[in-house]
Amino acid sequence: MSTLIVPLLLAAAAPLAPPPATQSATSAKPSATRLKADVATMVDFGTRHTASTTTDPKRGIGAARTWAARRFTEIGASCGGCIAVDRISRRFTGPRAPTGVVVEDVLGIQKGRDPNRVVIVGAHIDSRVTDVMNATSDAPGANDNASGVALVFEAARLLSQSQFDATIVYAVFSGEEQGLWGAELLADTAKARGWQVSAMLNNDIVGNTVGQGGVRVADKVRVFSEGIRASEDMVAQQGRRAEGGEDDGPSRALAKAIDGIAGGIPGGLDVMIDRRPDRFGRGGDHEPFLKLGYPAVRFSVAAENWDRQHQDLRTEKGVVYGDTIEGMDFPYLAKVTAINVATIAQIAAAPAAPEDVSIAGALSRDTTVEWTAVPGAARYRVRWRRNDAQGWTDVRDVTGTQAVLVQVPVDDTFVGVSALSADGAESLVSFGGRERRR
Repeated sequence: MSTLIVPLLLAAAAPLAPPPATQSATSAKPSATRLKADVATMVDFGTRHTASTTTDPKRGIGAARTWAARRFTEIGASCGGCIAVDRISRRFTGPRAPTGVVVEDVLGIQKGRDPNRVVIVGAHIDSRVTDVMNATSDAPGANDNASGVALVFEAARLLSQSQFDATIVYAVFSGEEQGLWGAELLADTAKARGWQVSAMLNNDIVGNTVGQGGVRVADKVRVFSEGIRASEDMVAQQGRRAEGGEDDGPSRALAKAIDGIAGGIPGGLDVMIDRRPDRFGRGGDHEPFLKLGYPAVRFSVAAENWDRQHQDLRTEKGVVYGDTIEGMDFPYLAKVTAINVATIAQIAAAPAAPEDVSIAGALSRDTTVEWTAVPGAARYRVRWRRNDAQGWTDVRDVTGTQAVLVQVPVDDTFVGVSALSADGAESLVSFGGRERRR
């Protein structure tokens, strides 16, 4: 293990240029027209309630899931069959399905050079009206959440034209409205199959710009991420608190990476890093992944319109209720899609994030950083900042798995390390904790 004191200092304030592989994968722009067509098709199924019919060829959750599988097959045909369709299912029982219901996820799997390291982008296809038990009334679910599913298909269309190191899993969940069951099913499947999940992007309610009361926010998208990890026990939480790593766990690192990537998209959206796992007192399909320790975030619009969520279709006192396609903004949805595509491309092209990053330097003016070598990494990027800053301010690129930061006192500095591919694709940043015991 070599110690490197490297003079290369990169200006962290400016976005780093994406590597050629990422540029190639994201050169085509998401199509607002295609997104609208997919949302319209989902709306035409009438209801997509998880407990709705699975035998009607034109109405209900069964028809919607069969169509989703067909969409992945169609997209895969354009890349020589690079996307394989996988339909996984399990029976769930709970307060919102007391007699039980079969929940099925439709997956499109684009194998990378490493079949076990995966990046997941997902959205739930099921819909509902005011009464969550009502499985028969029309529940168009245009924004919640045909918008997210359409985004997943468009991401698959664009990314399928390139090959990546990591495998990309495009996921269409059911059972979200009943208890995040489809996401739980896939998270458990990922664990059972031994997948190394580099990132999970959940897209839920991502297609409107006019919110409650007519407020319009068309230049921002929210990205929610946890601080203290749901997967950590009390001892691990206390250790993170002692190291000051509450704002630098894997999911928060993913949110920060998304923010930086979005900043490099011309005419794109400003990412608001929402420092909560989800909206206040609410949840989404990324949470089962968080419970298993996988980096996961939720995308959602900046201004929600609750009159158009979980509502019976009606008009009262001039107010239109119901989640119909008229409430959506497809050019905005295309911009959210572009951020997802660029993020997936970068993470899937990069090596895995380093593990076991540690820092040492008590009673010294210098900080020593160590980490475990990452397969396929050409070099590493050491990042640091003063403890009173939220974003990384300084970086050094190194080879080897150890570096010394001269005149950077450990007491006052946070440090992280990412892995880079030969063409510069960067992994998520892993936060440095206390020195490993040997």
